[in-house]
Amino acid sequence: MIQHSPTHFSTVQTEEACIMKLPPLLTVVEAVAFRALCRELIEAEPAPKKIVLDFAETMFIDSSAIGALVRCLKACQAHQIELVLHSVKPEILSVLVLADLDRHFTIEAKAVELEPPASPTIAPTHPSIQSRTKRALDIVGAIVGLGITALVFVPIAIAIKLDSPGSILFSQTRCGHLGRRFQVWKFRSMVSDAEQLKAQVENQNEGAFFKNANDPRITRVGRFLRKTSLDELPQFWNVLHGEMSLVGTRPPLPEEVEHYEIPSWQRLDVKPGITGEWQVHGRSKIRNFEEVIELDLRYQQRWSLKYDLQLLLKTIVVLLNKDSAF
Repeated sequence: MIQHSPTHFSTVQTEEACIMKLPPLLTVVEAVAFRALCRELIEAEPAPKKIVLDFAETMFIDSSAIGALVRCLKACQAHQIELVLHSVKPEILSVLVLADLDRHFTIEAKAVELEPPASPTIAPTHPSIQSRTKRALDIVGAIVGLGITALVFVPIAIAIKLDSPGSILFSQTRCGHLGRRFQVWKFRSMVSDAEQLKAQVENQNEGAFFKNANDPRITRVGRFLRKTSLDELPQFWNVLHGEMSLVGTRPPLPEEVEHYEIPSWQRLDVKPGITGEWQVHGRSKIRNFEEVIELDLRYQQRWSLKYDLQLLLKTIVVLLNKDSAF
């Protein structure tokens, strides 16, 4: 169990820079306080020309900390303030590498290696991340799922092509564990220029994600694929690659994550899943982003291999009852 450290951040102000010493643990409580202090420093008059984040004592960061660091970096860039990470330990650097963020930050060394170890020891943000049994279940499930995909690929491909011009598969950037971006694969269910037409469609949801029950961009075949969740089949490739899991949280779009408050980043502590709480509990009926966050965090709190299997069985029941997604 992670014990939260005090949220006091000691700072040293010089003419050229403000040095902020970060705590041993940087999780949601500390990340919220860190974000507030960064904003206070950046908006001060006069603002420092350079902010140095001292990681000398920091041993663990989670997705909330990643979110706070990203927000701090973007605010510094907007105000032309240099942001430097100092004395970053290998285990913290490994998390930044895993989140694909190391190349976005200026990282100064203090007698530490800037190359992450070949086999980094990373404290898990959530027990599901390092569960070998869950990963084995994902691999077996992905192989079976890809076998089913191969069987239905040709008739679905012909139906998509006959219904509307464009590609058979649809790829979109989503955010996975720790916010690392990846390409999710689905059978195409919308017209080929759907992204360009998005601004013309009303968003019926509240908050940071988009949904319209009668989205005119969805094709006739696409509506059937979504109703039966057949459009999701290519995602087994993402599961086999380790970018997703059979069961997890909903994979958000980067523009959704841009609007997250710091606590909402916690949903990125686990891998996204093909199914999960959101899919089982009527994703087409959920209109509020806060409900999605609540379901994703509930999944993390209740997670166990048994709970994953229960959600998989409930997903099958939902599909058989035709009480599916869209």
